[in-house]
Amino acid sequence: QVEVRESGGGSVEPGGSLRLSCATSARIESVFDTYCVGWFRQPPGQPRESLVVSDRTDKTTYSDSVKDRFTFIKDKAENTVYLQMNSLRPEDTAMYYCGLSRRPFCRHISSYEYWGQGTEVTVSS
Repeated sequence: QVEVRESGGGSVEPGGSLRLSCATSARIESVFDTYCVGWFRQPPGQPRESLVVSDRTDKTTYSDSVKDRFTFIKDKAENTVYLQMNSLRPEDTAMYYCGLSRRPFCRHISSYEYWGQGTEVTVSS
């Protein structure tokens, strides 16, 4: 059984920062040695999109839209990942999700099998 739980969302003014957390658990000692992990978001009325994915070798790939503003942090000891979001913009308003994939190729969102309930981020003045 795999569990994914996001937290840390909220409302912030443009230019502000938030740190999202994603706690994971599975019946293995080190989740991230077995699963790829990523952060994704779904703006209102739009499809879910990938923000950053990290594979089992810790290779991390950011989408162009966030790579200069968001930072992915992986804490293997705690089976937790974070998304530090700086210089937030109104267009960053979305539900943010963490996902896990056990598939061998996991750069694309379609590879992700396990999802949390999401945490909502609103950027508005």
